[in-house]
Amino acid sequence: MKQEAKGRIHERITAIPNAWYPAYIVRGEKKNLMIDAGVNLLGPRYLAFIKEILGNPENLHHLFLTHSHYDHAGAAHYLKQHIPGLMIGAHERLAGLLRKPSVLDMMNRLSANHVELLKYNTDGEDLSLHPFKIDILLKHEDEFDLGGLTCRVYETPGHTRDSLTFYFPEIKTLFPGEAAGVLQGETNREVQVEFLSSYQNYIESLKLMISLKPERICLGHGWVLSQSDAADFLESSLAETFRYRERIERYLDAAGGEVDQTIQDMAHAEYDVKGGILQERVSYVTNLSAQVKHIAGLRGHDHSQTAFGSPR
Repeated sequence: MKQEAKGRIHERITAIPNAWYPAYIVRGEKKNLMIDAGVNLLGPRYLAFIKEILGNPENLHHLFLTHSHYDHAGAAHYLKQHIPGLMIGAHERLAGLLRKPSVLDMMNRLSANHVELLKYNTDGEDLSLHPFKIDILLKHEDEFDLGGLTCRVYETPGHTRDSLTFYFPEIKTLFPGEAAGVLQGETNREVQVEFLSSYQNYIESLKLMISLKPERICLGHGWVLSQSDAADFLESSLAETFRYRERIERYLDAAGGEVDQTIQDMAHAEYDVKGGILQERVSYVTNLSAQVKHIAGLRGHDHSQTAFGSPR
């Protein structure tokens, strides 16, 4: 089963405020947790939904972030301002990135492309991304008891070096952020592969998620998959990752190994001509550039291994 990532997902899970930039509120018997903080310009919308669902915003105890990208951590600073007791959890690498002005500048530039979201800032608040404190440094196999629900933390690098996945065994529900890719295309059934920092780590992370055998997957963008669709998605994502590397290599070969030309050719063919990708073009090209450069680097490494032999 596939449903949009908005509204009631499960008796304990609600997705807010829209399907493309969802944050998931998970309600335990003792504590409530929000997973991801979407785009900064949607900060007022997230807060409004938190009030609607939990009554008092102070009833939101934790905010856990799947990774450091602007469209997953964007409203964290805003929510912390309005919910002072909110405990934010993330990978330790994210804490380091928040101290870099260049990173925040880039995140704010990417956020500024979402002009269609400005209409939600009716009070004219400053919604820029600012540094915020990470209260809990999340690590592999950490567990948090929400009361009747356990949040297990898994480090799943590959999309980014700081990618985390959250799994709730009692309801067999997985929150991978973008560590398992997203669904795109005209039918929303094509997997968009999302390795940016490491192809091999991305594959190993997918294998770990497959081993958990989730029955529900709340994706970082667009959709929630359940029953057989959940298992099928992870297996399809793994297979598509292998195919996607081969596709990049074909473009590299056609461009004579020129990375910049490959990026231009792929963006034109895959985004402009083929279409069906909901991601903003500038973000798509930014991610594509990282992928092409990474695969080109792996090819160069493989060739040097062949020429000079494996190191001992």
